[in-house]
Amino acid sequence: MARDPGAPEGPVASGGPGPAGAGAVGPPLLIACALGIERLALRGGARAAARAGAPAPVTVLRTGMGPAHARRAVSRALAAEEWRDAAVIASGFCAGLAPGMHPGDLIVADETHGPDGVTPCTGTELLVKALARAVPGRTVHTGPLTGSDHVVRGPERAALRAGGAVAVDMESAATLRTAVAAGPRPVAAVRVVVDAPEHELVRIGTVRGGISAFRVLRAVLPAFFEWHRSLLLPRR
Repeated sequence: MARDPGAPEGPVASGGPGPAGAGAVGPPLLIACALGIERLALRGGARAAARAGAPAPVTVLRTGMGPAHARRAVSRALAAEEWRDAAVIASGFCAGLAPGMHPGDLIVADETHGPDGVTPCTGTELLVKALARAVPGRTVHTGPLTGSDHVVRGPERAALRAGGAVAVDMESAATLRTAVAAGPRPVAAVRVVVDAPEHELVRIGTVRGGISAFRVLRAVLPAFFEWHRSLLLPRR
């Protein structure tokens, strides 16, 4: 039977010094994304970045699309003994809300907003600086990242922006809320804009914007590793 491409998949090791717990020098890193195309970009980047020295085991988890899938997949992943203390990053694509945003811009959340409340993110400034080094020339926006259970367009997009959010996606808020509910840990959300007020998905140029966003997402892993290393490893 063919697998539903949106169905959750379990953690698959994508890099790091070996199996979880083998030679690890800190808690592992779990990177959660919703879509197969996001996972493809992140896994490709993870392999390349791991060769440069991941601080601990890392996995890219495809959760499936939407907050319910994100909650279920992340909860199941963190219930496993080898991942229970993992730092968690929600990543993938998003819709930018601010005028002037372009496909390929980066969003680093300082907090995520969802129906269950606000989840503060860890090390936002550190991530911004690391991303500037990993993906030079790309604009990095910071601010609240809000969650939705559907694709946001038109007046609803403007309303979210008026509420202070800089971007919206369907999984980050649920991912981070589930992660901190499972135990204290560093959490972050880094998204790449694929849809923006002047560059909506329904417009001509969508494919070009998507390719740009894919390339940026593939390049962010060194910044994730730097964030992970700086937060979790003892100073020498």
